[in-house]
Amino acid sequence: MSNQLMIFADPDRCIKCWACQVACKQWHEIKAGTITRRRVIEDTSGTFPDVKRVFYSLSCMHCEKSACMEVCPAGAISKRVEDGIVTVDRDKCIGCHYCFFACPYGIPDYDDGGMDKCDMCLSLGTDENGRPMPHCVQTCPTQALYFGTKEEINKVLDEKNAAMVAGGRL
Repeated sequence: MSNQLMIFADPDRCIKCWACQVACKQWHEIKAGTITRRRVIEDTSGTFPDVKRVFYSLSCMHCEKSACMEVCPAGAISKRVEDGIVTVDRDKCIGCHYCFFACPYGIPDYDDGGMDKCDMCLSLGTDENGRPMPHCVQTCPTQALYFGTKEEINKVLDEKNAAMVAGGRL
């Protein structure tokens, strides 16, 4: 799908400030201590004094072949043809958790209304080109989150890799 929209999280830029997670909760009016559509996790390696910490901002990856959608017995999960955004119809969700177990990233979260996950802020409207405007991306103070089509994200990654090669980091 050439119009597949995605959000890429650059662990080299993430500082674990949680601004993306807070923005998501605020804009979607999600109460503290409940579901999380985006979460920041930390990976540590090494031993003291040579410890390395890397932070990852995770949300639904809107997979090309969405395992969550394939296992949903209620048909509550669908993938939009025009942009590849995976959405959930909470009115159809039966709360079986099959999608959680099928998701390779462990993303789906649940409350009394059923499953909930990132929709790239599609539920909050779109811009003049009909694209959603993910508030996590707009809020990130270090610009660790990139939003665009698969081709646009690949271009960003190619530029980043070229800069790393030129700087002797690769």
